[in-house]
Amino acid sequence: MTASVVHVWRLLKWGRVLARHGVLRGIEREPNTPPPVRRLARLARFGARVPKRPTYAEAFQDIGPAAIKFGQALATRPDLVGEEAARDLSRLQDALPPAPFAQIKAAIELALERPLEELFLSIDPEPVGAASIAQVHRAVTTDGRQVAVKVLRPNIEEDFARAIETYEWAAAQVETMGGEIARLRPRLVVETFRQWTMRELDLRREAASASELRENMVAESGFFVPQIDWTRTARRAMTLEWIDGIKLTDREALIAAGHDLKALAETLVRAFLRQAVVDGFFHADLHQGNLFALHDGRLAAIDFGIMGRVDRQARLWLAEILYGLIVGNYRRVAEIHFEAQYVPPHHNVDEFATALRAVGEPIRGLPAKDISIGQMLDGLFTITRDFDMPTQPHLLLLQKTMVMEEGVASALDPDINMWEASEPFLREWLRSELGPETAIADRLVRDWRTLAKIPELIRRIDYYYPPPGAAPPAPPLPDVVVVTPRRFGRYLLTALLSAAAGAAAILLLH
Repeated sequence: MTASVVHVWRLLKWGRVLARHGVLRGIEREPNTPPPVRRLARLARFGARVPKRPTYAEAFQDIGPAAIKFGQALATRPDLVGEEAARDLSRLQDALPPAPFAQIKAAIELALERPLEELFLSIDPEPVGAASIAQVHRAVTTDGRQVAVKVLRPNIEEDFARAIETYEWAAAQVETMGGEIARLRPRLVVETFRQWTMRELDLRREAASASELRENMVAESGFFVPQIDWTRTARRAMTLEWIDGIKLTDREALIAAGHDLKALAETLVRAFLRQAVVDGFFHADLHQGNLFALHDGRLAAIDFGIMGRVDRQARLWLAEILYGLIVGNYRRVAEIHFEAQYVPPHHNVDEFATALRAVGEPIRGLPAKDISIGQMLDGLFTITRDFDMPTQPHLLLLQKTMVMEEGVASALDPDINMWEASEPFLREWLRSELGPETAIADRLVRDWRTLAKIPELIRRIDYYYPPPGAAPPAPPLPDVVVVTPRRFGRYLLTALLSAAAGAAAILLLH
């Protein structure tokens, strides 16, 4: 286990980079920042030249690949980092200088346990994309198929492991300080980030996600997911079908090729709803760079490292919430929040419905171009604070993806209204899921599963209440209090000395 002083040193080192980009001033000015964190931020920026306007995205890019990914995660949490920081962090791109092809070639051969010549007729040494975790090369298989080969960067797992360990340590220290920051649950933010990266660092899991999504989207003919080549896929290398299309980032090329942008936007909305509401398994990183328009008008997706899951009950609540907001049934939306225990029970359901109305009414019926997503989110986050709503980790990715999808759809068709486009789909799905036939079928399934548990329950009773003469159960062990001394003061002193030494070095150099 890494010593705490090492975590503090790493945080100070990263803090110096953040300070040079003006990021720490925002932390200091935030009223909900715990005082010890505010003091540490001041130490980290001591002697640094601070710009007037913070450049959050550039700061995380300068720190490195793990920070880029973490910054992308923080961009989904304007309630935690503030709207300005979240908006700037959303500009983070994965584009990095590629690793030398000699290293990539060795990595592919090591991962697939075969010489490159036995796997591919040719492979382009110049990558088509180099991201923070992996890079992608175009290749032709020995049987003549055009494919994309995704390969992890050398030593990337070790770099991420070190960074995540420090993120976890820092989040734990901050959360124990209580207050508003504890309600926002920073440890869950880091845990969610860890789950994202563990999936992305094992390309077999990404391949499995792509395969599952491809099966689920058979019913959505306008949405295409490339096929995985499992014979050329392993933990550190993945091969999938090559996509010939136009990125949605190139609007002029889309128009020149004769694509119907309105139809593409509608396909995107429908595909997202099918993934999130019907299947409960959705692509959580569908930004414009990961979407292509194919020559036949279909929409294709790539990069399946970040996926989200929502169980059936949560999907029913989600669909009812969205439908309620669309039709203005704020009372029902409020009731669902209480049923799902998203709102603590000591609050009033009617007051919560009124708060939702204040956010929902100004945006109903407006086209996406006239809706301020920032204002809407600010209103929703104010509600979460006013009604003591803890962060729901299973909805973080979904919230982020909904905002992302609306942005991509409105870029294609500025007049699209996500709410109105969603209404027919949600109404039909709710009718099928909440109808009497479904209710009866669900009841039969629940009752059958309950009956199936009876034999196991009897066996457990026999285990805990054995017949006379059987060996007695082991006595309960006493609880042992684990003593964790409060060492923050010592670490703060170490930080102070480190900052002073750094400042002295800067002065001597100048």
